[in-house]
Amino acid sequence: MAVIQDGVGTTVAGVESTHLALRVAGRPMNLGANGASFAMSIRSGIMAAGLAVDSEIFQMRWTHATFKMLLRSLTVGVVRASATAFAAGVFTVRSTVARAWTADGGAGVAIVMSTNNTNKRRTSFNLSKFSDTGIRKADTAALTAGTKQRDTNDFGAALGFTGVVAPAATVEVAPSIIAPGTYLWQRNTTDEYPFYFSTNEGLVITATVPATGTWSYNIGVEWAEVDPAEVTGWA
Repeated sequence: MAVIQDGVGTTVAGVESTHLALRVAGRPMNLGANGASFAMSIRSGIMAAGLAVDSEIFQMRWTHATFKMLLRSLTVGVVRASATAFAAGVFTVRSTVARAWTADGGAGVAIVMSTNNTNKRRTSFNLSKFSDTGIRKADTAALTAGTKQRDTNDFGAALGFTGVVAPAATVEVAPSIIAPGTYLWQRNTTDEYPFYFSTNEGLVITATVPATGTWSYNIGVEWAEVDPAEVTGWA
């Protein structure tokens, strides 16, 4: 019977004898000496009724020349913001990769990234390398597009339905149109390839909303920033 060594010395690798299996230890992905990992939750104000079809509500543009941005997960939630009924129809939120992104979008609120408020997962991590205009949310109305090329197909979507009956103003009702924390995308295993963004690439979230009602949304995003020179496999 072959003996499996530990790869470093002559010690026999740890084996779980009952099931003839190697013991392994899970750990976070290698970020290199200067890489970092982040998580952020953002929410809108009250979005106006009558948003145009396929309106952009969130933009995330990566511009650093050498580091890469690795998307780990993206979630969304949408709730009613008043007792006014929506028109009956499908409420759709979509996430799409954008490339050749040479000018930021506008309107809404830009998320400041140059101060120590970027939701680092470890205090010792460096600040995010996103610019102060690279991440932008719609607050009450749609964002302007900037200059970029969105992929033809989406990589994630979430759908809800709105009916013509308004919730009673005097009765608490479940206001969710799309449940909070609904995944648009998730890298949920250690060996699954994340989205990998180079300079002037990123992602956009859009919404198509039935008329009349007002609403608010929440978006959660997790990502890592790595230098390919420091981490094997990300060149």
